[in-house]
Amino acid sequence: MSRQIQLLVVCLWLSLGHLGEAQESSHTLPEGYGLSAKYPADRGIARDRAVLFAADFEDGDIADLAQTWNSVSNKRNEVLSFRDDAPAASGGKRALQMTGNPAKNDGGHLYKKLPREVDTAFARFYVKFPEDAGYIHHFVHFGGYRPATNWPQGGAGERPRGDERMTVGIEPYGDDGRLDAPGAWNFYPYWHEMKASVGNKYWGNAITPAKSAIVPRNQWQCVEIMLKSNTPGQRDGELALWLDGQLTMHVHRGTPRDKWTGMGFRLVDTGGEPFEGFSWRTSDKLKINFFWLMHYVTADNQRRNQQDVAQDITVWFDNIVISEAYVGPIQPAQ
Repeated sequence: MSRQIQLLVVCLWLSLGHLGEAQESSHTLPEGYGLSAKYPADRGIARDRAVLFAADFEDGDIADLAQTWNSVSNKRNEVLSFRDDAPAASGGKRALQMTGNPAKNDGGHLYKKLPREVDTAFARFYVKFPEDAGYIHHFVHFGGYRPATNWPQGGAGERPRGDERMTVGIEPYGDDGRLDAPGAWNFYPYWHEMKASVGNKYWGNAITPAKSAIVPRNQWQCVEIMLKSNTPGQRDGELALWLDGQLTMHVHRGTPRDKWTGMGFRLVDTGGEPFEGFSWRTSDKLKINFFWLMHYVTADNQRRNQQDVAQDITVWFDNIVISEAYVGPIQPAQ
């Protein structure tokens, strides 16, 4: 081999190596404090140019929630209230309480249409479950509708077309009562490439971390999710979950998974198959434009998890930040 050819081979090898590093680094996500590091106790974070929406429930009455949220569900004024509690680092004094009871109601929600539509967004919130936590049917959802609306849309059991809807829920699941309530975290997305469930219906494809992320009781937990839209025609979309600032699940093209069925799939540490990647949408006109703070409970879900259908099921929320940049846990004030 001539000297020139040897040099050409070496240069090609180095180029491929750097390309591989670039591809690998494109999937590197931050941990710990992010945008929050600039705003101790979250003070002033709502004014950051990357922030789309923020709420800490420190001011106003329940009726005032309609001034900042586009849709408020509070059946017979029994679901929503305030509680004297807050994450310690926030320095706050109260949080939003949602109490559902399948014998009386199906829970409630707050829904926000974001002030601008984006392709990648992060949703951070704090949540706390009581010691006597119950099981939940559906929880916090995040995503996009086209056109954007001031209220949440339906579509359960139906696969999106690809140009009108993409949604992701971060939800505790009880595994038919095998996990103590409220259960363990998993994703519950709807998108146009999801697989059909029993009866050729589309009931979401759950995506679960390799190691179960058990939801703690009687303590505040910082939950953050990232939804990265794909380039139409490509499977370069992503999904990620942080718990208390630790990256717990990151799903992208090549992430190893077990068998993908109409029930979804679980990530695996070893073996498995490479995930094909998310094609969340077929049109770049579909963007992320809503955040849905939902606490949905049903008698059927209680029976499935072998729990009393007449039990009060309570949860507390606080310090919500929706942003175009990773937020991270609240930076304590000095």
